[in-house]
Amino acid sequence: MTTTEGKAIAVRHERIDEAAAGQRIDNFLLRMAKGVPKSHVYRILRSGEVRVNGRRVQQTYRLQAGDEVRIPPIRIAAPVHAAPAPAGRPLPVVYEDDALIVIDKPSGKAVHGGSGVSYGVIEQLRVQRPELRMLELAHRLDRETSGLLIVAKKRSALTALHDMMREGRVEKRYLTLVPGRWANPLQHVKAALHKYLTAEGERRVRVSEEGKPAHSVVRLVRRWPDYSLLEVELKTGRTHQIRVHLAHLGFPLCGDDKYGDFALNKRLEAEGLKRMFLHAAKLSFEHPLTGERLSFEAPLPEDLQRFIDGLDSRQGRANG
Repeated sequence: MTTTEGKAIAVRHERIDEAAAGQRIDNFLLRMAKGVPKSHVYRILRSGEVRVNGRRVQQTYRLQAGDEVRIPPIRIAAPVHAAPAPAGRPLPVVYEDDALIVIDKPSGKAVHGGSGVSYGVIEQLRVQRPELRMLELAHRLDRETSGLLIVAKKRSALTALHDMMREGRVEKRYLTLVPGRWANPLQHVKAALHKYLTAEGERRVRVSEEGKPAHSVVRLVRRWPDYSLLEVELKTGRTHQIRVHLAHLGFPLCGDDKYGDFALNKRLEAEGLKRMFLHAAKLSFEHPLTGERLSFEAPLPEDLQRFIDGLDSRQGRANG
């Protein structure tokens, strides 16, 4: 990160609000003092220079709303501020309360900046909602994937959502179009996935016994002579899981530029499919703070629905 010369700050006292509640004190300090070596942050914790409500705390202490944190003078590197993310068109909000936001992410928008992308969904939300002290992604979607995405507004909600996802208590279902006639109304796909880098340094995933367990549940939704519309429920959340599982079975996603049928993709583009056909259509989970059951659906975006309509006219109405 490019920085200007470091500068010292005086003793600070930070009052913890609900957005930061639930965060460990060491992580809180590392976020507050970007550029400070981790070893220094842990040293001031061990020495007692950091106090919470006037008392020393362990690095594992989880902050609570109303806590007052004393932060000693720390020499920090002041970052050179990049141009702010442009606000752009407001992101479609499906649901919002004081703990979280569910948006319907457009295709082509990364969830966060990095890897050649200057800004993404989270940066845009922070520009559009400057009054919110915390906005953090609860999970991710590939850049080309459209659909439902959860953003946490409180640290306690984020922690709970991460726990729920790790335990498989967030139901996520996607719609995808594949070439060929998928046979089974319901099929469980269990194949371990291994991440690796290509010779060019690009991230890829393959089915391998060396990988982590991965489980997808595939349901047939509609079928044409040459294509099948599938609903895929993720039981695990591995990188590129749907794309690699289906390609491994001989049904690569239409428009997939990493694991797909490239010759087919060119033909599909000429027929109007300009991107990967993958849409996060359904989400269901218990509210991380209240326990209320929440369920959301996002219809196919216009571009994908238009392509489906075109299939109906070219290949006849879909059948089971």
